[in-house]
Amino acid sequence: MFSHLNIYVDGGARGNPGPSATGVYITDQDGRKIAGFGRKIGRATNNIAEYKAVISALEWIIENKNNLAEDVKIYLFLDSNLAYSQISGLFRIKNTALKNLYYQVKEKEAEIKFPIYYNHIPREKNTQADKLVNLALDTID
Repeated sequence: MFSHLNIYVDGGARGNPGPSATGVYITDQDGRKIAGFGRKIGRATNNIAEYKAVISALEWIIENKNNLAEDVKIYLFLDSNLAYSQISGLFRIKNTALKNLYYQVKEKEAEIKFPIYYNHIPREKNTQADKLVNLALDTID
């Protein structure tokens, strides 16, 4: 049973828009890796990729809910100031595509039922998730 999760997410596009991917890297409270994965998401903007990375992380939580303690602490870290500020309610969302992704985030949060603490971090502290984005983008289909 996990009582603490640190989830690092990143999304990126080569070109904006362009081929894009997400990266999710999950550790316990001691920094031990629990999971890590990157996925291509097709052609998208950086901002859409960032949101889809958050959604991928939330889907992982839903899929692994049985392995989480009843009082689990979930800390989600992202280096996109825009996505962080919009998801946290600090910035308004004007873009329709991002608004739809925001609603998906909120639906997943409601399904999870555990509080999720969002944190904005500098890019230098998000290297593992970034690496997973680039590995996914570099993979030939």
